[in-house]
Amino acid sequence: MLRVLILTAVAATFRSNFATVAAMNFKSVDFEVFGRVQGVFFRKYTKEQAEKLGLRGWCKNTSTGTVLGRMQGPTDKVEAMMHWLKTTGSPSSKIEKCEFRNQINIDDYTFNNFEIHRD
Repeated sequence: MLRVLILTAVAATFRSNFATVAAMNFKSVDFEVFGRVQGVFFRKYTKEQAEKLGLRGWCKNTSTGTVLGRMQGPTDKVEAMMHWLKTTGSPSSKIEKCEFRNQINIDDYTFNNFEIHRD
């Protein structure tokens, strides 16, 4: 009888933990930041902020003078990063606007970390 109780408790704990992980809302969002965002360490600060928030993805400079990227993570952290990209950026940057595209819910990450892609 004790074995049955122990197995039941272990199974319930496993189901509870699995449900918590499965219930996490992950989001993937592409972004493009316009303004004075190149030559002002914008990518470096973006990577640092993404890592602070536990996000994964990438960012890079474009030939048109913008910073382009994709981020993935818990919905609340992605939304915090979206706000940061629109309003803060690096200390020397001047953000004119930030566009967000392809906002989708995902089940899991497709990136291992947040990287700066070099040209």
